[in-house]
Amino acid sequence: MEDNISQILEDAHAEFKRQNFKMAEELYTKFISSCIQTEREASSLATAYNNRGQIKYLRVDFYEAMDDYTSAIQADSQFEVPFYNRGLIHYRLFFDNAKSDFQQALKLNPDFEDAKVSLQQTLLDQQHTINRGY
Repeated sequence: MEDNISQILEDAHAEFKRQNFKMAEELYTKFISSCIQTEREASSLATAYNNRGQIKYLRVDFYEAMDDYTSAIQADSQFEVPFYNRGLIHYRLFFDNAKSDFQQALKLNPDFEDAKVSLQQTLLDQQHTINRGY
């Protein structure tokens, strides 16, 4: 059973890399369901949620993607990528939470360049908004 679950995750990653997102999403969902029913390592579950969130993000299903990123964070709070990904959506939707998500990503991985750039842009935009009196 354990090998079968691992194979599902490997297949999901392969489909994701091939940009066959519909099949990848189905496989990630199957893997997540299997993990919920069994004790599974947090990092694999977090990766599955994060990657399924990426697929939803690419479909512009931002709220569903945020739910998956949040589930990834709950599964493994030391995984910086879903903080960054959720921060990108917060930024796009003008939520103040973008700043805290980018800061958390950098706390977990200070060398995460994309998170540094995104945090800087968020702070600049926030300052411009204040300067304009919004």
